[in-house]
Amino acid sequence: MPPHRIASGITASQSAFSDADIIQAIQAGQRNGFELLMRRFNRVLYRAARAIVKNDAEAEDVVQESYLRIFQSLHSFRGESSLSTWLTRIVINEGLARSRKSTRRAEIIDISSEMQWDEVERHQTDDEAIMDGKRVEQPEEAAERAQIRRLIEAKIDDLPEVFRIVFMLRGLEEMSVEETAACLNIPEATVRTRYFRARSMLREALSREIDHGLDAAFSFDGARCDRIVANVLVRLAVR
Repeated sequence: MPPHRIASGITASQSAFSDADIIQAIQAGQRNGFELLMRRFNRVLYRAARAIVKNDAEAEDVVQESYLRIFQSLHSFRGESSLSTWLTRIVINEGLARSRKSTRRAEIIDISSEMQWDEVERHQTDDEAIMDGKRVEQPEEAAERAQIRRLIEAKIDDLPEVFRIVFMLRGLEEMSVEETAACLNIPEATVRTRYFRARSMLREALSREIDHGLDAAFSFDGARCDRIVANVLVRLAVR
């Protein structure tokens, strides 16, 4: 069967092609097919790399270098694992190779048991703007969301590497235990324990950060204190 022809305007029709279609197109020499492959897997591969190197620019370099390797070796893909798993393994190997040059690998901590991660409820303000029947996020909310996201990303970065990569694949990319184990070449039980440990450490780190923030909430010193005192003294003076 001839390979599917992938047109130049691929962004609007990405879902129309299966992984097998993309591989077949690439092997037939269609460069658009490789562009589609990158767009389909960019996020999961970037997150896998980012979990290892802990730097945005370095993670991009890892993914780009991995894509060059992938392009050269895609003919060797035999479908023994999913395409996503095969690609992720390549990125992980590239990331680990770079990481070893500058840092020592984190020690593996064996933890047993599993616990569900509590979903973070989305905060909504009372004064919501509505446009065409849809809620519009206010600038203050956007800034608050960005601040929370940066805090979470920083705490994920602080996780030891072996836990961070499992959390990135399981928690953010929502890979199954089986897929994560295949990507990392570790037992499924190890995935479960590391994921549990990662979530526990992340929860504790965020909880400590929130506790520190609560101490400063509704602060009363400084300008607010001076203003209230001054206003009261003025009102007392006119009595």
